[in-house]
Amino acid sequence: MASLCRAALGQASAKGLSGLQTSSKPLISKSPLVARPPCIRISERCPVLENSVWSRRRAEVCVRAASDEESPRPAGLVGEDAAAFDVSQQSTKSWALFTGLLTGVLGLIYLVWIQPGAGLADDFLGLVEGFSNNNPEATILLILFVFAVVHSGLAGLRPKGEQLIGARAYRVIFALVSLPLAIVAIVYFINHRYDGMPLWDLRGVTGVHELVWLLNFVSFYFLYPSTFNILEVAAVDEPKLHMWETGIMRITRHPQMVGQLIWCAAHTLWIGNSFVLVTSAGLMAHHLFGCWHGDRRLSAKYGEAFEIVKARTSTFPLQAIWEGRQVLPADYYKEFLRAPYFAVTAFTLGAYFAHPIMQSASFYLRW
Repeated sequence: MASLCRAALGQASAKGLSGLQTSSKPLISKSPLVARPPCIRISERCPVLENSVWSRRRAEVCVRAASDEESPRPAGLVGEDAAAFDVSQQSTKSWALFTGLLTGVLGLIYLVWIQPGAGLADDFLGLVEGFSNNNPEATILLILFVFAVVHSGLAGLRPKGEQLIGARAYRVIFALVSLPLAIVAIVYFINHRYDGMPLWDLRGVTGVHELVWLLNFVSFYFLYPSTFNILEVAAVDEPKLHMWETGIMRITRHPQMVGQLIWCAAHTLWIGNSFVLVTSAGLMAHHLFGCWHGDRRLSAKYGEAFEIVKARTSTFPLQAIWEGRQVLPADYYKEFLRAPYFAVTAFTLGAYFAHPIMQSASFYLRW
């Protein structure tokens, strides 16, 4: 009966039923040391009548933060379950459309942007190198700066853009502008990674290669969960701004930033020159800005719900856990035993073995 009342209360709250008296206490404690996920308590005597009508006289609703004396327990999710994948909900038609669109977009980008001697990327890179006086460190910083302004700028304008032209059309524009700039940054990094001033050389030290490999491997598990929704990324499904709460989000609310930090640390340790150090600084500056920018966008869209998620997560990895604001479920590991993470494992291993191919392709472009 109690569980039935809890379910009915959730529906009633969503529909905005009047007459239910709620506590005036805030959802989240103002002290960060005692902040806890909100819990909803309903009198065990609360009945559901014959016609599923609430007995408002006997319903007692208490929404408040859990006190320090209470034993920690997982609260109901406010955000979405990250990396969930249900094969039964997949459409062959959607995946066929995705494959066709991906092939077409990549072909278009090659013809218009990448193609040696004809693509616009040569002109873009020449313009950037002119501003930087052909200095590799300055060039990569300018490339990353342009990418950051375009990528984060279009993300910030997304609500207005989607109102004007729709979510799918805006996502297509976002991808067609961001992806070519990202390709330039990646290719330029590969081609110039050894151009900087040497700072250290640890490549011959026992165990360094294995450590670097492990750090790179782990960094890809910190991908932001929206990356897994590739049908939305390709605008086959209508793109949405998701607020995730499980999986890697329990460790850090900004996994993309943490993953980038791990990746940068590994590559800087391995290559050990000024170019990679400057590149890492530029990447991290953008991702740290993205922490603030992402929180701002989620707060604008989800309001109080995001404040609840924010209170029980953290930017710094594991901070919310050791402060007691996040309680990991006993079967937490199962949140990673999902198809997207198996795909990440295969992709990461494939990328490692494909390094020679990536380097050859980059050398061919001569950027």
